Amino acid sequence: MSSKPSSSAARRTFLALSCIAPVFSVAPAHAQQSDGQRVLGGVTVSDSAIDEQPGRKLESPKRTRPVLDTPQTITVLSSEVIEQQNLLTLRDVLSTVPGITFGAGEAGTGPGDNITFRGYSAANDITIDGVRDSAQVTRTDPFNLEQIEVTNGANSVVSGAGSTGGNINIVSKRPKADDAYVATAGVGTDNYYRATVDLNKRVNDLVAFRLNGMWHRNDVPGRDVEDYKRWGVAPSVTIGIDSPTSLTLQYFHQEDDNVPQYGVPYYSGTVPGVHRSDYFGYRNVDKQRINIDQMTAIFDHAFSDTVSIRNLARWQDSRQLTVVNPPQGTYCLTTGVTPTGGSCGTVPAGYYQPSGPRGTTRDIRNQLLFDQFDIKAVFNTGAIEHTIDLGGSATWEKYDLNNGNSLRNADGTSVTLPLINIDNPNDVVTGPTGFTYGSNLYTGPVNFIRTGHTLGEQTNVAAYLFDTMKLGKLELSAGARIERNVGTTRADTIAASTTSTVTQGQVTPGTETRSADTLFSYRVGLNYKPVEAVSLYAAYGNSRTPSKNSVNGSCTTAGENGATTSTCNVNPESAQNYEIGAKAELFDGGLLLTAAAFRNERDKYAVISGDPAVPNQQLDGKSRVDGIALGASGKITPDWSITTNYTYLKSKLLQSVSDYCLANPGAVTGTRTCTNTPTNPNPGAGQYLTQTPKHSASLFTTYRLPFGLTLGYGFTYQGKFLLSAAVPATATAAAVKAISSDDYLIHQGFLSYDFSPNLSAQLNVKNIGNKLYYQRIRNNGWATPGDARSAVLTLTAKM
Repeated sequence: MSSKPSSSAARRTFLALSCIAPVFSVAPAHAQQSDGQRVLGGVTVSDSAIDEQPGRKLESPKRTRPVLDTPQTITVLSSEVIEQQNLLTLRDVLSTVPGITFGAGEAGTGPGDNITFRGYSAANDITIDGVRDSAQVTRTDPFNLEQIEVTNGANSVVSGAGSTGGNINIVSKRPKADDAYVATAGVGTDNYYRATVDLNKRVNDLVAFRLNGMWHRNDVPGRDVEDYKRWGVAPSVTIGIDSPTSLTLQYFHQEDDNVPQYGVPYYSGTVPGVHRSDYFGYRNVDKQRINIDQMTAIFDHAFSDTVSIRNLARWQDSRQLTVVNPPQGTYCLTTGVTPTGGSCGTVPAGYYQPSGPRGTTRDIRNQLLFDQFDIKAVFNTGAIEHTIDLGGSATWEKYDLNNGNSLRNADGTSVTLPLINIDNPNDVVTGPTGFTYGSNLYTGPVNFIRTGHTLGEQTNVAAYLFDTMKLGKLELSAGARIERNVGTTRADTIAASTTSTVTQGQVTPGTETRSADTLFSYRVGLNYKPVEAVSLYAAYGNSRTPSKNSVNGSCTTAGENGATTSTCNVNPESAQNYEIGAKAELFDGGLLLTAAAFRNERDKYAVISGDPAVPNQQLDGKSRVDGIALGASGKITPDWSITTNYTYLKSKLLQSVSDYCLANPGAVTGTRTCTNTPTNPNPGAGQYLTQTPKHSASLFTTYRLPFGLTLGYGFTYQGKFLLSAAVPATATAAAVKAISSDDYLIHQGFLSYDFSPNLSAQLNVKNIGNKLYYQRIRNNGWATPGDARSAVLTLTAKM
């Protein structure tokens, strides 16, 4: 096993790449000219993204063409659309994007944005300004957000390792050239209070300053205990605004104090007697505290209309402390059986005995250093026009986790938890004698006993080249990326209490594991433009996912978890994306229409080998998702705007076991770990993938009337999907339904009125029909009720 790369070595790699910018700045480079650019001193320079038409320009310098001419399905949600719908978390925003679902927060990993994208996990595929954001936190506010770019399909070539189903890029606000001052204040149901400011000031010819701030609190609609409280500030300054050379400095700080959302018990459906508002954790113990600090420096220099360089450097420190009590335990219904029909044991009817991951505590710190350098150029080779981006990046990340339990006696021993009434968990409801009864107000001892300490470190160094070649009405876009990804993890165990062999707090060092991979990813697309406003394209790309894809993750070595489960020496998993589509701009570019048919094929993913002679997992797993995506965004008329999307996904599990187990099905014997059987040699083959709805759609549209009133309506539809894997293809409809979610359709209303050009009021009503539905479902565990009906009134003042 190789030794762990030191922090100093990682930082040296980072600093070396940071120095590339001055080296290249003495050589010519090229920059693409686009709409909204300004000419100063003979050099064309771009305005900030806020001055572009919302939803049409992509933030990354790797994107050499606008959305219309990029041969891939990309959904862009502008800050205007997000604010009109009053979407307040990343989860809220992405819930309006068809093809994305959210998994339940596991007690072992804590709450966070557990995203599934077109059938595949995307929890590690979130970037901010193109920089990987690995922190497993709940991203809770859009106050400093310019737009969100959702790229569909395998996308490692742009966003790096992973991105099997796609990538989600959050674009931060930056200073703009013209003065603008915006302040909002909102009140609503469920103790909703919110205030924001967005102040942009052109200080002089060269300097512009922008300040974004937010204070927010609200109870989760329809829930008794869960709430959000947060504040944030994001100042930024650009030196050289509207100049060929500029430096933008940004700082971001946000603090959250939330109650974790684990919802209600869920066993192939809700438990009889449970209400949507009930809280099954401990309301005086549970917490989620998040603290994020981020500093970014962006240097741009344009040598001419066709030459530019850019360097982005970032430091980030994210911390999250969680204490959670998921609603797990033995539930005895009033009928005297458990929700699954089993025996209640000693638990009396109508009560539940809390158990499982109660009191789980995780104190996490993620640190990041990142640098990326790009050269952009436009030039001709004969009749072919090239628009290229050549660049490289270096990333260093560190993960530090202290975990344990807070519901312990001082000596580290476990506490005895009282029974709680299912119908009324808020109060102590006594039942048969001989038992101790309690409520969701915990009255026992609270002592944090640390039981583990995990350290992870990850470095990534990458180089890439993108080129769009234009010849008449044809455009060929190609990109390639090579990267070296190295990660280490060490998990120490700590004695919770004193025994005959250990003393409380004694540390047993874990074995350090290491994963090192060289990844090559690529994408190519051919675009035909019969007219300027239409693109017809076909594209192909891949993704590569290493065993340790995130600084938070780890790999295993032989002997740790059985003889055939080692992952540290397994080659990266791979996936392919095939796509054909069409895009068109109508009404003088006001409306963008998109349509695509695609296949996402995960052709090599790791499964247990089952062969005692082969300790490493094997890349024999296979699955695929075929689909159709339709979308429309923009303005049909100057007064009528629309954002709508529909996605159809037909997913299929092709192979869930190794080739060895497929050829040798049978019972486990000795170290042999094949769990398939001769009657079911390929468990789940032919079945749908989990968390992958066949149909999903969303709509939000507004119409402005002549007298200052704007009316709007929206809906979100989520089709049903499987919650558990490895279901036989021959399973009955009833068996499949028992492990499937329900579909849901929710409606929202919008109304705004302009009192003057500088003062307006906006009313949002969400879930108009007060529909009861569930998200983030962990079958045979818990599920989160969707927000109940709520209303918010917001006043906006502009100067």
